[in-house]
Amino acid sequence: MATKSYEMARQAYKNIGVDTDMAIARLANIPISIHCWQGDDVGGFERPSATLSGGGIQVTGNYPGKARSLAELRQDLEKVYALVPGPHRLNLHASYGEFGDTFVDRDAIEVKHFAGWVEWAKELGIGIDFNGTFFSHPMADSGYTLSSKDPKVRAFWIEHAKRCRAISAWIGEQLGTPCVLNTWIPDGAKDLTVDKIGYRRILKDSLDDIFSISYPSEHMRDAVETKLFGIGSEAFVVGSHEFYMNYAAHSGKMLCVDMGHFHVEEDVSDKLSSILLFQDEILLHVSRPLHWDSDHVVLFTDKVRQVALELVRSGKLEQAHIGVDYFDASINRIGAWATGARSLRKALLFALLEPHETLLHMESTGKGYAKMGLMEALHTMPFGAVWEAYCERFSAPDDLAIIEEVASYENEVLKERI
Repeated sequence: MATKSYEMARQAYKNIGVDTDMAIARLANIPISIHCWQGDDVGGFERPSATLSGGGIQVTGNYPGKARSLAELRQDLEKVYALVPGPHRLNLHASYGEFGDTFVDRDAIEVKHFAGWVEWAKELGIGIDFNGTFFSHPMADSGYTLSSKDPKVRAFWIEHAKRCRAISAWIGEQLGTPCVLNTWIPDGAKDLTVDKIGYRRILKDSLDDIFSISYPSEHMRDAVETKLFGIGSEAFVVGSHEFYMNYAAHSGKMLCVDMGHFHVEEDVSDKLSSILLFQDEILLHVSRPLHWDSDHVVLFTDKVRQVALELVRSGKLEQAHIGVDYFDASINRIGAWATGARSLRKALLFALLEPHETLLHMESTGKGYAKMGLMEALHTMPFGAVWEAYCERFSAPDDLAIIEEVASYENEVLKERI
């Protein structure tokens, strides 16, 4: 880490009151939950050759080399973990259990189906987060799951949700770190809906039933995920931001904010200070929407940096559960996976290198231009040298070396899957 370029960067930041060593050390303790579904295009392994279908999810592209088995998926994840500096977690969907040759429907999943993942996580020393899978299933074909007016459909998904919570609590207990269970459902309508309040009343009742069982907070945490619109729910989404924000406040559950679940012109970062003022924790799914609800690979963009800055400025960085969420099958999946997680880490480091106290003082004393000038100057500070030092700390490649690393893995591993 004591390279000439880093020493110059350290001094440059010291001149504006920032300790780069402290920023690196702090980020070294912030885990990012890396999603499993980028590796196989959200297919899961419930059935042989599982493919995605419906429920507001659409993966585009067919780049060669996707994971065809749990063993290949874990192999790819381990490669991604080696390419991304910092501590990791795994974000796992319920459809990725080890079901063997027997089909296990979602209202029948058990902890035994995820024992292999727990053992794998223990070997790597990582935690696991979990998600119910409420899409790509015949019981979701109507467009409604937990808010369905069909009692049979609704009961099926309530049972699935209850089993996911039990599995999450078991995972957290086994690994000694709380498993964050996120509940997102695709429920909604493509066109005009009259009985919006009726569907939302049913969803509230379903959630109340699901959450009626308590689990120790040291084993699991519940989160509910909001959405503006999606494929097939362009006119009406039952679990809107307003619905879940109120439900989370009413029930004491965590709110999940997915950057891809809002209008592309909305400033998602602006929501964080309001949420974190009233809630101690938040779940963030970081993605990059373009024009509509699409989960593109996360990049080091203004919007991602602003989210990172708000987390740091709020003083709640350590209380935030941060994960990435996107799926791109049009390019090398390993590169997409690693670049997205690295970009998020890069944004968090950039935020930690902001001279927060100095900017606060300028703002409170009316030195508006000085504040603006300093914030603008941060864009041309020697940030790259600090990022390279962070990568070096975890023996991860720099931003140019990763290109060759991904290419080598494709030639040695992924091409063998064709």
